[in-house]
Amino acid sequence: MEIIIAILLAVLILLILWNILSSRKQRIDPAMSLMHQEVQNLRQQVSENLATNVQTINQQLSSITSQVNSQLNFVSQQLQNATGQLSQRMDNAAKVVGDVKKDLGELSKATQQVFDVGKDIASLQEILRSPKLRGGLGELFLGDLLSQILPPTNYKLQYTFKNGTRVDAVIQLSNGLVPIDSKFPLENFRRVVESQSEDDKRLNKRKFISDVKKHIDDIAEQYIQPDEGTFNFALMYIPAENVYYETIIKDESFGEEKGIATHAFTKRVIPVSPNSFYAYLQTILLGLKGLEISEQARDILSHLDRLKSDFDKVSRDFEVIGTHLNNAKTKYDETGKRFERFEEKLSSLGEIDAVKERPELGVAKAE
Repeated sequence: MEIIIAILLAVLILLILWNILSSRKQRIDPAMSLMHQEVQNLRQQVSENLATNVQTINQQLSSITSQVNSQLNFVSQQLQNATGQLSQRMDNAAKVVGDVKKDLGELSKATQQVFDVGKDIASLQEILRSPKLRGGLGELFLGDLLSQILPPTNYKLQYTFKNGTRVDAVIQLSNGLVPIDSKFPLENFRRVVESQSEDDKRLNKRKFISDVKKHIDDIAEQYIQPDEGTFNFALMYIPAENVYYETIIKDESFGEEKGIATHAFTKRVIPVSPNSFYAYLQTILLGLKGLEISEQARDILSHLDRLKSDFDKVSRDFEVIGTHLNNAKTKYDETGKRFERFEEKLSSLGEIDAVKERPELGVAKAE
């Protein structure tokens, strides 16, 4: 009996459990169905998004592939250009090397020529040891420089004064002559340069300064001649820039003695080098052009005065013609008025004749 009761209780418990499970299953099924639907929707969205992403990725991959191909083509083109340029540069370098070799050969020839010229210069130095030849060369340089800048009418070489003194050159201006001497004691200057010791150099420098000052005194005494039309100064042409620099620019005075430049200016002798003399000549040339322009201006003013006189005559004639035209116009107007009055009189006479004829016509009709 107890077994039956136990079985019944077990069956009852099973039924109760079954009912409980059945009720839970009924409640769980709608949730499971909804969850299943959400899962299906989510799966569909994931599929759609995945397809969209795959398409986008494919497009981007295609674009990236195209860009990479373009960059690769560009890089390949650049490499080809660089290779071509490198090849061209290598060719140019080879050409340059060839030219350098050729130039080296020519340089070797030029070096030999310079060596030969050096020999010629040494020979020329031996020749120029003669003061007379050096003076002639200085005069040649002076004449060449004058001919390059001034017109031939404004300078003269080897000009002779009335007393027989001859100067190397003169510049001819409208109001006077500028004498120029091109001689210079270069031999003494060479001794100064070649001095081995300071004492020898100082001694030779004193002798050189003394010789130059004596030369300046000779220029002032012989070539500054206002009575013969010169200005009260002269030019001392030093034909070498280095000599001019050492002599004038780098001037030194010893003790109470005046320097060369000071002594020269005291004697109204102006030292000039080729460069400074060129500047002097350019200034003189500008002055000559100014004088020429001034003369042309005077001619122009003279022509303008004559034109003004002719214009005044034409103006007076024009005024006379204007007066005659005004008189003629006045007479014309007066004559026109007379014509009008004469025409009016003629018209009035015609009207009188017409009135006289009308009665006669009336009488004739009556008869």
